[in-house]
Amino acid sequence: MATMDRNGAMSRRRLLGAGAALGAGVVLPKWTWAAAESVAGVGGVGLPPWQVWDEHADPIIAAVIERGETAKVNNLLRQWTKNGQALPDGLPSDLRDFIEDARRLPEWTDQRLLEQAVDFNKRRGVYLGVAYGFVSGMMSTYIPHEARAVYYSKGGADMKDRISKTAKFGYDIGSERAFHSPYGEMIVTCVKTRMAHAGVRHLLPQSPFWSSVQDEGIPISQRDVLVTWHSLPTSVMRNFRKWGVRMPPNDRDAYLHSWQVAAHMLGVEDEYIPASWDAAETQAQQILDPVVGPTEEGKKLAHILTHLAANVDGGYISVPLLESLTRTFLGDGVANGLGFPRHPGQDELMKWAWPIYIGVQEGTLWLAPRQAKQFWNFFAEVLRQGVLLFLSEGQRENIVIPDMNNPNYPNSGVEAGPAPNPPRYG
Repeated sequence: MATMDRNGAMSRRRLLGAGAALGAGVVLPKWTWAAAESVAGVGGVGLPPWQVWDEHADPIIAAVIERGETAKVNNLLRQWTKNGQALPDGLPSDLRDFIEDARRLPEWTDQRLLEQAVDFNKRRGVYLGVAYGFVSGMMSTYIPHEARAVYYSKGGADMKDRISKTAKFGYDIGSERAFHSPYGEMIVTCVKTRMAHAGVRHLLPQSPFWSSVQDEGIPISQRDVLVTWHSLPTSVMRNFRKWGVRMPPNDRDAYLHSWQVAAHMLGVEDEYIPASWDAAETQAQQILDPVVGPTEEGKKLAHILTHLAANVDGGYISVPLLESLTRTFLGDGVANGLGFPRHPGQDELMKWAWPIYIGVQEGTLWLAPRQAKQFWNFFAEVLRQGVLLFLSEGQRENIVIPDMNNPNYPNSGVEAGPAPNPPRYG
């Protein structure tokens, strides 16, 4: 049966996506998460999130690309960086109208909670940087849809640039002004990311290389956005609990709210955005936990990321150390799945050091011997460099609408042909 949009009209994207999945023999899970647990409090679209994309952004960005306006638009939007800033002159009228609508915060935004989230990010910045970089960053390579979308799209051709754009999201949501100031940048970052996603949705189905491994017809469904969302705040909360980090209720509420607003600004329907941490955990168990696993594309991306981080001048971080840290924070299953070798002694040392670091920070442990303090200083510097690598890279980055797929392949979304050997990295 064909799916319908909110006005009762058939949605071509939903129909194609469902048809492609069924044609590929994919058994779609039953969507049992209750919309009553969402910020909307009730269901609206009434469809599982893997049958919904972004019906507001997708046709607009597809039209921009098809009209050959991508370079012009990206150049104009480079000037648009602040939440309260007027859009530059010269944008296509349909795109301007979309952005003006997309930049509005949801009616349920709580400015008090957003301000509290800024305070929380200041106090817990190192923990959050570790979680975003060493947990969420590496986890992204272990999420099949995300890894393949990155690998075969334009972002996969320059992972230094790609990680910088990801870092901008983490940097901006933790910045002092974030959403709630006209001088912040998080609204702009969300809208530009939303448009970049729409560009990938338009271009990536034209790639025979992505098409040969996909199981979803159209990439970056609402489920895919939510899976990535859970790999960030939900994974942070899971790890904070595991690590023994103290989080009073006001901090928990504020941190969640900042990410609820982020999800809305990325185009996620309110009926899919969890209203509480319990609701987030229930949803993550249904859509995140069952889908994580290794892919050849994810293994290559993980290899690229570790080598990029290890090539930072003047740092303590090496590829083996990053592999050990991945094993510490994500476990043996993920590290093995990504093809990371074991490093006897170092692996055990990192797993031993992290709880001590937390204990000292939380005031439950005290290091007295000079040798212990020397190691403590070394470990703290490793973490600091990792956090800076992830977050500071985002300060100078501009998120753009893609104009092609991964150009390391001959088609770039235009011409089909026999797939070559994948490009070599590192």
